[in-house]
Amino acid sequence: MDSLDDFMQTRPPTANRPLLGLTVLVVEDSRFASEAMRLLCLRSGARIRRADTLQSAQRHLAVYRPCAVIVDIGLPDGSGVDLIRDLTQSSPRVDVVLGTSGDPDGESLALKAGADGFIAKPISNIGFFQSKILEHLPKDRQPKGLRVLTDDVVVPDEVALRDDLTAAAMALADANNKRTLKYVTQFLGGLARSADDPNLEKETQALAQMDGSSTAVDGQVERIAAMVRDRIARTASI
Repeated sequence: MDSLDDFMQTRPPTANRPLLGLTVLVVEDSRFASEAMRLLCLRSGARIRRADTLQSAQRHLAVYRPCAVIVDIGLPDGSGVDLIRDLTQSSPRVDVVLGTSGDPDGESLALKAGADGFIAKPISNIGFFQSKILEHLPKDRQPKGLRVLTDDVVVPDEVALRDDLTAAAMALADANNKRTLKYVTQFLGGLARSADDPNLEKETQALAQMDGSSTAVDGQVERIAAMVRDRIARTASI
């Protein structure tokens, strides 16, 4: 073994680290949500790999076979539903395929595509995260004996939040077609929920429900863009 990481992956799971030996591929475009997943995997003993697009996920899957894949429904180059469907219909099948989204409709879409389960954003509880993977994992991959149930939570670094806000601000400035606008609205809605920002979430929901004049949409986009700029400024000292 040439690294501590490789060594840890050869160890059997334990009561405190029930996901030891597992490699989890997280297909997630949000750095803030990905940071939460990284901390959850770290505390659980799993090795994490991240892809931020469908294309990147396919490159990962061409090189290795993860034990579990967690797929965000809304991605910049398409729907995570398509990847879930491909993963669950492939042979050999990945042991655990979970969908994730901040959109309430995400669960039904993921399960209909064949996902084993669904994780609603935001997720921070370590015990819940572990349970969602373990309940679908083959018995021979699970820890022996009793498992330590924990209510501990993880708190993602706000630097990752600022990075997401900056990316959203750039997308809003160039949201000149419906597809781009739909994506950035969905992205910001999930980010607002993950960051516990009800005001931003309310405004993104209002934009998502708009089907009126271009002037009204443009005004709402600028309102949200101003809110995003304000939040970037608040985190500028980080």
